[in-house]
Amino acid sequence: MEHIRTRLVRFAEPNGQVHIGLHEGEVIRRLPGEWRIADLLGVPLDTMRDMVARASTEIPAESVRLLAPVDGLMEVWAAGVTYERSRDARVEETSEPTVYDRIYQAERPELFFKAPAWRVVTDGEPISVRDDSTINVPEPELGLVVNAHGEIAGYVVVNDVSSRSIEGDNPLYLPQAKIYAGSCSISAGIVPAWLTGIDDLAISMWVHRAGTVAFEGHTSTASFHRPAAGLVPYLTSHLRFPDGAVLSTGTGIVPGLDFDLKPGDTVEIRIANVGSLTNTVLRTREWLDSVEA
Repeated sequence: MEHIRTRLVRFAEPNGQVHIGLHEGEVIRRLPGEWRIADLLGVPLDTMRDMVARASTEIPAESVRLLAPVDGLMEVWAAGVTYERSRDARVEETSEPTVYDRIYQAERPELFFKAPAWRVVTDGEPISVRDDSTINVPEPELGLVVNAHGEIAGYVVVNDVSSRSIEGDNPLYLPQAKIYAGSCSISAGIVPAWLTGIDDLAISMWVHRAGTVAFEGHTSTASFHRPAAGLVPYLTSHLRFPDGAVLSTGTGIVPGLDFDLKPGDTVEIRIANVGSLTNTVLRTREWLDSVEA
């Protein structure tokens, strides 16, 4: 069950002005000035806590539109093959099964770029599936919000939408399977790291189709193959993220090869203590025409 109600959010007021604040139930307490999420992630975690504590002006949550909690030069990266189920699914789908079995056992994780901040969508906005892919899946994942100093500052829900058929045809097609319009969705709020642990969080996903549940899956971060925090140094030791980053930690829920995410579906993801994320599905061309018009 989800109990934590305080989340750091980015939101647009009716006049179009964008601010950040703490979402607590029916109100948002706005942070002062023109601070961005990136500004909070540019300072050490203790300083961020002091800055967040300055939230004051109360705004009715229903009066604003929540935005994806990423801005500035923030990037989204992701890890792969971090659960046994993910390893098994990749071996099942690919023409090169030993690649995934080896990475599952290796000390160095698989990390890949997913999206810049401006390409990320959030709760209630559409995601998409590629027109040139025959097997598409949503991937529910815990996201680590990492600051410029390599500290974990918070947590989000991530949907790492992917093409199984493209990656399965050749692992070198991974960027095309992972990076395209509408392929990255993040929950609208960041749960500050000091409010929850992540050792055993229930993760659930449902795909709703034409009034029925086309797929349902459940797992827990307790099934993670390696400590989630151990992924961070592999990302930050040889790169700098002056505005912070989100590192999605991989999925333990993968449908069988007989499942294909389709336009018109709705994907619902819940992670205990972190939040929820719901998105309808479009085809990529439809997404581009409707979202970027």
